[in-house]
Amino acid sequence: MILDDSAVESAASGGATSFADRAAAAMGHYLETNHLIHHVQDATYFEAPKFLTPGSSGQIPIPQIVGEHSHLLKWGETVVLSGRITKFMILEVVAALLVIAAFIWLAKKVRGGEKPRGRIWNLLEAMVVFVRDNIARPSIGEHDAHRFVPFLLTLFFFILVLNLLGMIPFLGSATGAIAVTAVFAVSTFLVVVGSGVKRLGLVGFAKAQVPHMELQPWMAVALIPGLWVLEVFGLLVKHFVLSIRLFANMFAGHLVLAVFIGLIGVAATSTLLFTFATPMIVLAAIALSMLELFVAFLQAYVFTCLAALFIGAAIHPH
Repeated sequence: MILDDSAVESAASGGATSFADRAAAAMGHYLETNHLIHHVQDATYFEAPKFLTPGSSGQIPIPQIVGEHSHLLKWGETVVLSGRITKFMILEVVAALLVIAAFIWLAKKVRGGEKPRGRIWNLLEAMVVFVRDNIARPSIGEHDAHRFVPFLLTLFFFILVLNLLGMIPFLGSATGAIAVTAVFAVSTFLVVVGSGVKRLGLVGFAKAQVPHMELQPWMAVALIPGLWVLEVFGLLVKHFVLSIRLFANMFAGHLVLAVFIGLIGVAATSTLLFTFATPMIVLAAIALSMLELFVAFLQAYVFTCLAALFIGAAIHPH
């Protein structure tokens, strides 16, 4: 049962004549599709409690440089660049500024030769050393790892901070949007191909996509072109899956959490059910939130680890 906005507003303002009417309106609101997936959808506003928003709209609009329907760049009828400022853009800027501030502060301490003191400094230093020693060096090699550590650190901490910002209610999960994770994958792809071409040359990198095999000349002519096409296709697919993996895990986690919260609205159809079910639903939501916190770190690690493996395979072909 999904009610329209007028029914929900009427129930919320006291227009409903019974508990059942108010419960039905609450259920309609909680189970509405936009409400369930809004946290992982980009928008030109932030969602917030109505008592905190102008006119009790439940939305905090983001000021725009251009009009709502103005477009900076179009290709025929396709809008290439809309010019709108969205909440995910703001969250990415916030994440970037937090990472920059933390590491400028850390770099100044390291440059000054101070001993590591303080939990935050020790935590950051431990995470940097972990990425360098447990991700970059085993995947890329001792000799080449240092050149790619800054890129891997940027990936790891930027994704991690975005994941953690997504845990804050009403902000939104930028890594739950395929457009955001696709940019991470494309950036990784460019680094992989660029580093491979720089090390082996364009022709050498292209040839390295096919593993060395001892074949008769007539067999090589027949098999190698097909294998090369498959390997190049596999290279593209690996990076495509890299974006899908992060997107799917973050999207699914927040959607399941939203559904659990939405069950409160379903339970509200019965006073008895609401009384007994709500505490269990809240506890389940808290447990899922703890799991999501673990997944935030895990997915940042997995994405960075796979990026390092792809870079290592590009510059050290078998």
